[in-house]
Amino acid sequence: MLIKKRRGWELPESAATPESVFINRRQLIKSVAAGTALIASGPFFVSRAAQAAQPWDDDPSLGLYPFQRNENYVLDRAITDEETNAKWNNFYEFGSHKQIFRNARKLRDRPWTIKVDGLVEKEFEIGIDDLLAKMPLEERLYRLRCVEAWSMTIPWSGFPLKAFVDFARPLSSAKFLKMVTFNDSKMASGQKQFWYPWAYTEAVTMEEAVNELAFLVTGTYGHPSPPQHGAPLRLALPWKYGFKSVKSIVSFTFTDERPIGFWEEIQSKEYGFWANVNPEVPHPRWSQATEKILGTGDRVPTLLYNGYGEFVADMYADKANEPLFM
Repeated sequence: MLIKKRRGWELPESAATPESVFINRRQLIKSVAAGTALIASGPFFVSRAAQAAQPWDDDPSLGLYPFQRNENYVLDRAITDEETNAKWNNFYEFGSHKQIFRNARKLRDRPWTIKVDGLVEKEFEIGIDDLLAKMPLEERLYRLRCVEAWSMTIPWSGFPLKAFVDFARPLSSAKFLKMVTFNDSKMASGQKQFWYPWAYTEAVTMEEAVNELAFLVTGTYGHPSPPQHGAPLRLALPWKYGFKSVKSIVSFTFTDERPIGFWEEIQSKEYGFWANVNPEVPHPRWSQATEKILGTGDRVPTLLYNGYGEFVADMYADKANEPLFM
């Protein structure tokens, strides 16, 4: 008899949002975006916000969505409501407050060119839509844990970072992958704040970059990403604090020297290179033992590596002297 052993961060399927409910929501979004009428069996309320024009309506990639879900990655809690997810974000390029979704509408994500350089066989540039055509597109359900002790659960659309690394063809001498966001203070007023080290920069080791969990995001909730989520291309590293997941990426540099990240440069004692989630290691100004689930208000215990330890813990077995959880 085959007995399935649940992973440490999984709960019974009944504890998560039913698949049919989420699929119906994605179908509604797709129908509204295409300008078609949705006729449901029984009463169904479509909010005025859902009927209004959405920032992704003119996205050239809209017809690709929704992507096929990868069932290898499941959630242990309900998916965060899309409106909650859309209206509580960090994106310092457009301001330091959480509800920056209005300011972020100024983000122009087409044309969008991505540069690949450093220790690669051949440096090149590629447009985001050309890149999408070359990548294995899928949807994954991931938890997001912010260093500020709040969390969400999100359906990300995109492709594995490993697929991009393979496409970039780095040299064996590359040890780190540095990612940089745009730098345009005319578009993003937050970048006029000269005391920040723009452009936003983050990096991972090559081992982390090719880990199966590392994911490049192009969409959420079955459609292209809205601006505040870092359109048209951002990173998702579910076992690390959210500040590691750089948004609106314009360049990938393969290097043999460890880069310094945006927040690490500002305050390395609070925001380190590794930034792996650990409830036992507090932030200098607050505890990381628990987290508030946005949309529900529930406060729950935080899990080591955000519950993804079986996928990533082995990468850090020989790094006992590194500050892995800051």
